[in-house]
Amino acid sequence: MKLYTINAGYFKLDGGAMHGVVPKSMWHKQNPADENNMCTWAMRCLLMVTDTEKILIDTGMGTKQDEKFFSHFHPHGDDRIEKNLAKHGYSTADITDVFLTHLHFDHCGGAIKKEGDRLLPAFENATFWVDETHLQAALQPNEREKASFLKENILPIKESGRMQLITPEMHRGWKANMKIEMANGHTDNMMLPLIPYKGTHILFCADLLPSVAHISMPWVMSYDMRPLDTLAEKKKMLEAAAQEGWVLFFEHDPHVECATVQVVDGRIRLKETFALSELDTKLAK
Repeated sequence: MKLYTINAGYFKLDGGAMHGVVPKSMWHKQNPADENNMCTWAMRCLLMVTDTEKILIDTGMGTKQDEKFFSHFHPHGDDRIEKNLAKHGYSTADITDVFLTHLHFDHCGGAIKKEGDRLLPAFENATFWVDETHLQAALQPNEREKASFLKENILPIKESGRMQLITPEMHRGWKANMKIEMANGHTDNMMLPLIPYKGTHILFCADLLPSVAHISMPWVMSYDMRPLDTLAEKKKMLEAAAQEGWVLFFEHDPHVECATVQVVDGRIRLKETFALSELDTKLAK
């Protein structure tokens, strides 16, 4: 198996909302805000290449929304999924499967493109995988999450006939022997891929741990539906990562792609950070 970071670009979100109850005097050192209190975040996707499959995990927000929508989130930079797939010799047509951790716009918006007045799957030959319970919540969202679940990101996938549902039976082993860890708190039934790789595992953290700074237990986003559930899920995942030596892959950290953690004086602490491209060298040591 080969793994590649596929950056779908950068965007901005309110720093206070992203860091929850943590004071700005602390989080501003980790991710400095602009004059409007907005911080830059990545939309970092992961490409898994096997002998028979090319699986893309999440797709960023895409480019089909209107100017008013983008004015709230300030997408910037020249990274695009198509551009970064091409760096590794692939195109959107090569993707066999798109795995969507959850259906918030910054994770699934890039799954759909606009051609004229038509909304079409951006990966023309792919099967799109979503959690069956989460899908129902996304199609009938509560008032708090309504702005994150956009029907133009979801219905065109469903209507294309290429949406497949992840069932609980698949959690123990999906394609490429990937397990699926479920996390509640940020939203209901968010799926975290746990990928076996050369004697270790890589946890695609999605929005459970949006950045390396969120390894610290109190750092929980105000966007989360149930912060105390997020706290419990973080504790469980980080304890497993420390005990079993998992690599954490961050979707939103603007600089750090991967990290490992360790237990120090009974608390989970950051061990080291590195790029995904450095992982093979580290594992060979």
